[in-house]
Amino acid sequence: MGAWSSLTRHKPTPSRSAPDLTDGALKAALHREVIERLEDDEALFSDEPSAMLVRIESLVRDYFDQRAEQVPVESLEALAREVLNEVAGFGPLQPLLGDDDISDILINGPRNILVERQGRLESVEECFINDAHVLRVVRRMLAPLGRRLDESSPMVDARLPDGSRVNVVIPPLALDGPCVSIRKFRREALTAEALIQGRAVTPELMAMLQESVVQRRNILISGATGSGKTTLLNILSRDIPEHERVVTIEDAAELQLGNSHVVRLETRPPNSEGEGEVSARQLVRNALRMRPDRVILGESRGDEALDMLQAMNTGHLGSMSTVHANSARDALVRLQMMVRLAGFEGSDGLVNQIIATALDLVVHVTRDGEGHRHVVEVQQVRGLSDGRVELARLYRHEDRRLIDAVDWHKHIEDAA
Repeated sequence: MGAWSSLTRHKPTPSRSAPDLTDGALKAALHREVIERLEDDEALFSDEPSAMLVRIESLVRDYFDQRAEQVPVESLEALAREVLNEVAGFGPLQPLLGDDDISDILINGPRNILVERQGRLESVEECFINDAHVLRVVRRMLAPLGRRLDESSPMVDARLPDGSRVNVVIPPLALDGPCVSIRKFRREALTAEALIQGRAVTPELMAMLQESVVQRRNILISGATGSGKTTLLNILSRDIPEHERVVTIEDAAELQLGNSHVVRLETRPPNSEGEGEVSARQLVRNALRMRPDRVILGESRGDEALDMLQAMNTGHLGSMSTVHANSARDALVRLQMMVRLAGFEGSDGLVNQIIATALDLVVHVTRDGEGHRHVVEVQQVRGLSDGRVELARLYRHEDRRLIDAVDWHKHIEDAA
C-alpha cells in the first residue's frame, strides 16, 4: 500500500504540447475568443493601451492553459500585441504605420507584405490570416471616410485622417487576393538641406530653383512614380513669399506649405451611385476665381493640364505642377497629349505655343537602382523653334553643376 501511495503522490503532470503559432486557423480562433471575452468587459476599452495589453496577455495565457499548450513568454507577449492591434488599431499594419522609416506599405494578398525603407522594397514578417482578415482591417480604415468596398465597388482610392494615401483593389479584379497600397504621410516634411545632404541636388542647383520660385518662374516637375516629384514640389513651395495667396489642388492633400495664406482644395471621387464627383479640372477653374497669386496643381494627369497652362499664361506666374514622364522632353509630350484630351481643337503648333509660353523650367527627377532620388536634369523652356518647343539644359546630374556655369537668372531673363 505504501508503494502505491508513493506512486500516486509522484504522478507526473501531463506533458504540454507546443502549438504551431504560424497556423492561421489557430490565430484566427485565438483572436476571436479573446476579442469576444474582451467585449464582455466594455469598460476595458476605455483603459490605457498598457492596461489593455496586460489584460489581453492574461486572456491569451488562459486560452493556451485550457488546451494544455506551452507557449514561450515572448510569444505570449507578441500574440497579445497582435490582439491589441486588432482591437484598437489596424491589425498587422499597426506597427508598420507607426514606423517612421517606412514610406510605403504594399499588400499583395494576405501573406505577402512589402515596405519601402530608404527607397528600397523589402519583405516583412507581418502578415494577415486570410483574405477576410485583410478586408476587415481595410474596411476599418475606410469606415470613418464613408467609402464603400465590395464586389460592386472593388476599387477605392482614399486619404486617411493622418494624410496617408490608400489604394485598394479586391477580387474579382485582384486575382490573388486583396491588394493594398499605402503611401504614408511624412509627419516632418523633408527640407532643402536634407536633399542636399542626400546628394539629390547640389547646393548651387537648390539655390537656383529656390530663386526661380521667388522670381515667379512657372515650374513643371517630371518623373516616375515614387521618384520624389511631390517632395521637391513641397520643398520649393516653401520659398513662395509670405504675402502671396496660394491655391493648391490635389487628389490627396500632401503638400505642407509654410505660407500662411494657403487655400487647399482636394478632388472628390464619385459616390457609390456614380454622383458627386469633383474633378481637378473643376477645381483649377474655380481656383482662378479665388484671386490666387499662384496655383499649385499636385499632379497634371488629364484635361486639367490645359486649364493649368492657361492659368500660367494669364498672370498667375510662379505656378507649379508635376507630371509623370521619363524625361523633361517626354514631360512636354505628355502635356501635349493631355491638352488634346481636354478637347482642344487647335493645331499642334498652337498647342506647343501654349506650352512654350506657359513654362519656364522643367525639372526631371528619378530614383536609381539603390533607391536614391536625384534631380537628373533641369531644362529651360526657351520658346518655339520650327514649331517645336525649344529646350536648353541648365543642369545635368552627370556633371553635378550648372551647365557652363551660366548666370542662370540672366539666362532666363534673356530668353523671356
